[in-house]
Amino acid sequence: MTDLIYFEAFFEKKEAKAREKQLKNWHKEWKWNLIKEANPELKSIMIN
Repeated sequence: MTDLIYFEAFFEKKEAKAREKQLKNWHKEWKWNLIKEANPELKSIMIN
């Protein structure tokens, strides 16, 4: 199993797709910085 440590919520599917496309063009380090800013301890945020 893989833990969920970051997510973004959107009302519109097109907004989510645009953000996904944007993040796919980011460097790995930029993505990690985004994740660590929102979840500094990298705790799982999955709901059982």
